[in-house]
This record gives sequence, structure tokens and C-alpha cells, in this order.
Amino acid sequence: MSRKVEILRRATEVFVRQGVNRTSIEDIAKAVGIKREGVYYYFKSRTEILLKIIVPQSNRLVFGLRSIMDTRQPARDKLYAAVRNHLDTFNPSYLEMAVALREKHYVEQDDKLEELRSVWRDYDRLWVELVREGQASGEFRPDFDPKIAAYGILGMCNWLSRWYDPAKEVTIEQIIDMYFTIMADGLCTPEARDRPVKRAGNGTDRQPSDDDRRPA
Repeated sequence: MSRKVEILRRATEVFVRQGVNRTSIEDIAKAVGIKREGVYYYFKSRTEILLKIIVPQSNRLVFGLRSIMDTRQPARDKLYAAVRNHLDTFNPSYLEMAVALREKHYVEQDDKLEELRSVWRDYDRLWVELVREGQASGEFRPDFDPKIAAYGILGMCNWLSRWYDPAKEVTIEQIIDMYFTIMADGLCTPEARDRPVKRAGNGTDRQPSDDDRRPA
């Protein structure tokens, strides 16, 4: 492993552990086992290090989804492929994806990271396009706002960066299948879907029971 690659790898680990905002070049240098000047020899700033970690992963996501959208598959098949494209990136690049998705707020605040924001906007647009395509073909519900639906799917996938641990028994393959089923078919069984849902009140308007009336 070259020194430059080692710096990126150790920086990724530190970013995941304590966040970009709370990480200094000194922290990265200590993780590598070199002086701070040794990091500056390869990288001008913490932001440059962050870009080197995130941009390749983000570009791969966009390239993969664009390739999926260029096929003639049904929209449902494209949805599955899009979910796989997104979540497969966590294996083996779990740490890099964790940094990319956890630090989105940091990226949005730093003017130097416009290159990365542009990549993510392209990725968001492709997801919205996928939902619209499914609605146009009659495969997806037409009453859903395509942007909200797309962002909801992305939010679900992105949250994986908060809890996924490759050392645990659950595999990315299992998560892909489960997430796709929830997105495409819903969590409820066909029988449960046929039953009306009480949408107002969230259960808070139920009548109090005798237990509720007893003093504490």
C-alpha cells in the first residue's frame, strides 16, 4: 500500500469514527503514524482528502444508475437494479460509503465541494426519472409525487450507513432483497393491504380503559 493510499484509508477510518468536522490533519497523521507535514505532502487540506474518498464512490453510483436507466427493462426491474447498485457499493467499500452518506451535511456547507454536490444532484435526478418512468408505464402508483418517492427510497438506502456492520450475520444481499420488497410491494401482506387503515389520530383518540382511569 502506497503512503498516499494509506493516508486515505486511515482518514476514512477516522472520519467514520469521529466525523469530518471533529477530525484534524493532526488526527489523520497520528492514525498513519507520521507527522502532519507528511500528510500535507500529498494533500493540501482535509477537504481534498474528503473529496478523494467520496468522489470515486459517488461517480460509480451515478455511472451504475445511468447504465440501468439506459436499458429497456421494465421499471420494476430497474428499481431492483438501482437498489442493488446503491447498496452493493457498501461491499466492500463500507467505510467509504459511510463517510459519503454521513457527511452530506458537511458537503452542503463547504463551497469547495461543489463538484461533489453536482454529482449528487445528477444521482437524485436519475432516481426521480426512474420513478416517473414507472408511473408512465403504469407500474408505479401515479398519485405519488415522484421526487418525494425517490427521496424516500434514497433516505432508506442511505440510512444503512448509520447501522450496517459487515461483521454481522446479515448480508448486503439479504438487505437488498428486503429493501426492494418493502419498496415495491410494501411491508404488509396482500390480505392486510386490503383492510382500510385508520389514518387520523394515530391511535391517540381511543377511548380510555379502566386501567387508564386508575390513579398511579
